[in-house]
Amino acid sequence: MKLKYSDKALKDLKSFSQPDRVLIVKKIEYLRENFELLKESKKVTQLKGTQFDNQYRFVVARKIRVLFRVIDDEIVLLVLRVGKRKDIDEDKG
Repeated sequence: MKLKYSDKALKDLKSFSQPDRVLIVKKIEYLRENFELLKESKKVTQLKGTQFDNQYRFVVARKIRVLFRVIDDEIVLLVLRVGKRKDIDEDKG
């Protein structure tokens, strides 16, 4: 599975401290490698009511979430947003 970051996600990542960025990037890489397994757990949730299909939320840490979309043609994991729960849950779509 390929991995791409949106410009917004890259900007979001820069708002975190260096140790948090390292943790987030490692968790996103783990997500890329284990998407199907994580989809069965409560760590990855498919979002309903968004303008795109195949959009998900991944819980990185207690207050950190990653919003992403899986694009079937290429099997690309497109990271849309990275942020604290209160910030990105308001901007799902």
